[in-house]
Amino acid sequence: MGLHRSATRARQRGLSFIGVIFVGLIAVAAFAIGGQSVPVFLEYANIKKAAAKAARDGNTVPEIRAAFDRAAQIDDIHSISGKDLEITKRNDKVVVSFNYSREIPLAGPAYLVYRFQESTN
Repeated sequence: MGLHRSATRARQRGLSFIGVIFVGLIAVAAFAIGGQSVPVFLEYANIKKAAAKAARDGNTVPEIRAAFDRAAQIDDIHSISGKDLEITKRNDKVVVSFNYSREIPLAGPAYLVYRFQESTN
């Protein structure tokens, strides 16, 4: 009877131990990359806000750059500074543009690169 019982047993379903390890490694990698990416996107939002405020408040190129640098000190912006801004006029309206990239080291020679490009309207 013992043999017959094991032969008719329903096949087990679910993840094997190696499957659990694999899913765990993917989850850890996703959290690690996400944890390093959140500050990058928060800084990008602060840069957009500072550029828009500088475009509203300043009239000349030096005033706009100085306004951005003041906001950068307050909002802890390190990726770009006022001298990196491209300032133009379009239909009597000041347009502030910026373009920069940030790298996050992953492992060894592998990096995750974020490229940001924006302009105020």
